[in-house]
Amino acid sequence: MLENPVLRGFNADPSFCRVGEDYYIATSTFEWYPGVQIHHSRDLVNWRLVARPLRRQSQLDMRGNPDSCGIWAPCLSHADGKFWLVYTDVKRLDGAFKDAHNHIVTCTSVEGDWSDPIYVNSSGFDPSLFHDDDGRKWFVNMRWNHRGPGTGRNPAHDAFDGIELQEWDPRRGLTGPVTTIYAGTDLGLTEAPHLFMRDGWYYLTVAEGGTGYDHAVTMARSRLLTGPYETHPARHVITARFAPENPIQRMGHGQYVEGHDGRHWHSFLCGRPQPGPTGAPFCATGRETGLAEVVCRDGWLWLAEGGMVPPATIALPAPRAPATAISRDFRDPVLPPEFQWLRTPCPERIFSLTGRSLRLIGRESLGSWFEQCLVARRQEEPAYRAGAVFEADPPSWQQAAGLVTYYNRHKFHAALITREAGQRVISLVSCLGDWPDERLTFHGQVPVAEGPLHLEVAVDGAEQRFLADGREIGPVLDASIISDEGGRGEHASFTGAFVGVAAFDLTGQGWTADVTRFDYENRI
Repeated sequence: MLENPVLRGFNADPSFCRVGEDYYIATSTFEWYPGVQIHHSRDLVNWRLVARPLRRQSQLDMRGNPDSCGIWAPCLSHADGKFWLVYTDVKRLDGAFKDAHNHIVTCTSVEGDWSDPIYVNSSGFDPSLFHDDDGRKWFVNMRWNHRGPGTGRNPAHDAFDGIELQEWDPRRGLTGPVTTIYAGTDLGLTEAPHLFMRDGWYYLTVAEGGTGYDHAVTMARSRLLTGPYETHPARHVITARFAPENPIQRMGHGQYVEGHDGRHWHSFLCGRPQPGPTGAPFCATGRETGLAEVVCRDGWLWLAEGGMVPPATIALPAPRAPATAISRDFRDPVLPPEFQWLRTPCPERIFSLTGRSLRLIGRESLGSWFEQCLVARRQEEPAYRAGAVFEADPPSWQQAAGLVTYYNRHKFHAALITREAGQRVISLVSCLGDWPDERLTFHGQVPVAEGPLHLEVAVDGAEQRFLADGREIGPVLDASIISDEGGRGEHASFTGAFVGVAAFDLTGQGWTADVTRFDYENRI
């Protein structure tokens, strides 16, 4: 049984690809390193993380990238005996400009060592690569227009200036004219183009309506690759914008794949809202990935079960493997696969694996855009419990290590082991999304004895509690802050909640702390 979302907890902008009976989904990672997540499945029900291809400084360096910049909307394809991965590294989010640089890397195996990048263009984001039947390749992306109202092709949103197409050759790069093939519908914010060919038609799927609750998958088609493209008679193939009661919302941004057995599928981005303290919805698990079965009728794709809202479950032979609790003791020489860190291609500067622990190297603050020691994993369900055992002896209040629930530099809660007036304490701090203020809220300090310390966090919907050695400490915190919609930093709505371990040393001397165990369990 397929259960949506199939990839739970911050797996956004799914690019869908099939090679034989192997299915792959590539998703955005934004400021989290290494770049791009690729999951694999043979049954469409159970998915396993198999690669994060952008692992070297030559491929990706995001030091200095603002929150929710970095890797946007990768596109994974297979042709000529190898995989092709197209991605954007966005260097600016706020304001008129985006500074979005598009690259291509290749590899014969998804799990292999991917090539150094080939730079393509910077005219917009959400690029994809279309391999035509005649062997020619075409680069497609939305074009960003910084000039302001009245200058764009689509009055619904001037900055999203249409979908542009240009031929691309692996040896010569971009070649020939640039053609705007689609301006979008009156919903606007037209982005995430993907092309495919079927029965003599070129089909274009795009995302529209923004990544919030008006999100949608829109389709168009043409007999000629360069257009003109006519819009789907229903305009949208997938959207929940007309079904506010549906438990899965924000549906849009996906890609079509014909299955090996003749069934047809379309991926889509989605979110699972839950009520916050004021009743307003929030998506703690961020933007996730779902799958919908589609059928071809009258030359267009339609959801197999009708309507525009994919079902929460789809009958497939394979059972979904139950979620299990995970405990890591960090004795292996590599970081467990669920963990990532922020921005830097030089992880040896922020952590190491000693054979008995994960050693955190204190660098810059939790608000840094450059070199921050935070090693964390995704929140996968609305309720979970996580904990870590720390060996930390901070010399002063300028050094700290602890357990953090994190969305971005404006939105986090932390239980930090530090030292005040010679006494080791746990300091409870939050940044509550008051962008651009960013001031910390201090919830008090709890004295603790020297030696190993077990810190835990329990999250249930909008409530979060920290514990130390099994004893609850501090107030109940607002977990809805750690979400797309949380606080006044809601403009940064692209990632999801993480939980992990962090250290900083504001003297710049690289003080270290050890983590000997990390546990995570979903509470469904």
